[in-house]
Amino acid sequence: MSLCIAVGAKTMVIATTVFTLQWTHSVEKIDWREQWHIGSAGLQLTQASVKGSGAGMEPGDGAHLKDGWWTWTPKLAPIKQLSLAASGATGGGWHLCYADTCIELGKQAGQSAVLRPCP
Repeated sequence: MSLCIAVGAKTMVIATTVFTLQWTHSVEKIDWREQWHIGSAGLQLTQASVKGSGAGMEPGDGAHLKDGWWTWTPKLAPIKQLSLAASGATGGGWHLCYADTCIELGKQAGQSAVLRPCP
């Protein structure tokens, strides 16, 4: 499995089965991080972390504090795709990291991206 990222009319393929998304909440200005696994059932959120709490930023059930991050394991079913919409209100986009590489998605307002598994 690989990760397909569609940005506008372009699609890039990343040869990985795990990746991390990190961004700053547009209102609370709090960092959020998610770890994802790519499998035959879709994209599976395996871990979520938040640097604090606020409107819509509360740590999940079973969260524990580790290195300044509230971290927990969400109990959600896999999804077929993940759509990221850029508001432009955060000063940056999403940082998608895999292996030893990171790319930024949605840095400019209106730059959306769709992530999905690809063969």
